[in-house]
Amino acid sequence: MIEQKDKGGMLPKVGRYEFMAEPFHCDFNDHLFMGHLGNAMLNAADFHSNDRGYGMHYLNTIHKTWVLSRLAIELSEMPKAYDRFAIETWVEAVMKSFTSRNFAVTSVDGTKVYGYGRSIWAMIDTETRQPVNLLEVRDGLIQDYVETEKSCPIEKSGRVKISKDAESIRSIDTYYNDADVNGHVNSVKYIEHILDLFDVDWYRSHLLKRFEIAYVAESYPGDRLHFYKEQTAESEFCIRITKGNTEETEVVRSLVKFVNI
Repeated sequence: MIEQKDKGGMLPKVGRYEFMAEPFHCDFNDHLFMGHLGNAMLNAADFHSNDRGYGMHYLNTIHKTWVLSRLAIELSEMPKAYDRFAIETWVEAVMKSFTSRNFAVTSVDGTKVYGYGRSIWAMIDTETRQPVNLLEVRDGLIQDYVETEKSCPIEKSGRVKISKDAESIRSIDTYYNDADVNGHVNSVKYIEHILDLFDVDWYRSHLLKRFEIAYVAESYPGDRLHFYKEQTAESEFCIRITKGNTEETEVVRSLVKFVNI
């Protein structure tokens, strides 16, 4: 979609991008996999920021990048195979080193709302891996695109509380296909690995309602990941992912809520 600039040369604060639930990206219930929906959201964020001048295309030239810190997705319904859907995205607030970005997932004609998403992003220096003051990038251009009027009616991510008694479920190795453009384990790969902790029979009777993930530290292809799961309420689970062998370092925490079909 080609976006039109206003008389001041500004693009709309809210970007809208169309996708299709491709059949090979759907599960046995004909629903789009959450990982692929998450990937579409991240693509929408990338399109939106690049078009407005503070995305990866520009940041890579000054040795900076965006890193996803938190993501929460809450759905009333998941797109089905061949459904065409739209993702709207906008920046809700800007802080020194972080920005909050929201999403709305709708039908292309806007008559159906599948759900919403909230995310927190950090800007870092690719050489030092340290936070960057994003208000200094292009004279704080991102502030011109903050949208405070559009609603995102889901709760913000909270702190995922998981005890030391959480059950160890499995450990996996990571490889080439786990890596993203920044060289560390892809944000969406974590989502897929977490949802694989529940077997197929579980998904025959449960629908994923809300998914939260907080990225605590980076991991890289070759790292061994360990998964711990704890049930905290009916159809609600907390997940911890660590890396390492003799000593484990926490890299991800996640909260997963299901509803009965």
